[in-house]
Amino acid sequence: MSKSPSPAQTPSNATESVTGDLAEAGAGSGSAAEAGVGSEPKRTRRGRPGYDRETLINKATEVFVSRGYDGTSMDTVARELGITKSAIYHHVKSKEELLRLAINRGTDALASAVESESHRQDLSALERLRHAVHSSVLILIEYHHSVTLLLRVRGNSAVERDALEQRRQIDMKIRALVTAAIEEGGVRADFPPGLVTRLLFGMVNSITEWYRPGYPVDPETIAEAVTAMAFNGLAE
Repeated sequence: MSKSPSPAQTPSNATESVTGDLAEAGAGSGSAAEAGVGSEPKRTRRGRPGYDRETLINKATEVFVSRGYDGTSMDTVARELGITKSAIYHHVKSKEELLRLAINRGTDALASAVESESHRQDLSALERLRHAVHSSVLILIEYHHSVTLLLRVRGNSAVERDALEQRRQIDMKIRALVTAAIEEGGVRADFPPGLVTRLLFGMVNSITEWYRPGYPVDPETIAEAVTAMAFNGLAE
């Protein structure tokens, strides 16, 4: 059942609004009829673009990666985004909070994936490790800038130290999977688990150095290639 238009939507009221405005500007009533009876003039928003919280974090992460966190002020972030500092402070309290939110996107996704794969009961330790590596590559690509920030922090602030601790926890879970795979006989035992873990994720983390959006190979193929080379080598 169709609804009756509200008074603000009726052609007669719209006409009165339009003709009234034009009359005040010195235009004739004939021009008012030609101006578009039944619709109000479309208003365009002027000024600088606005950002919601998620978009702000995405854009700020890109700026931190391109300019370096320590060398980036909130003035720089605002200028790069084309907004005012007050618009940024509407969403976050400080640059440190913005860094925390930027890094947590990648660490939360990585921690969740590794945790999930670690506790699968239907797979051997080797297969769980393989799935964890595969998922980590996909997450690194999806949260490319966030993971890049994670790998660059040096512990210069409380936020950076927290990020390093999160990274250590993820590394420990991967090392536990490597150890379990060695004990099951799925991974060679002549190398220490810590070394295997570093070499394995050295390959994964290196993606941040060369991958860029628009890369000609799709993420799934990259993940398959890394996993295959890590566990099967280059031999046919």
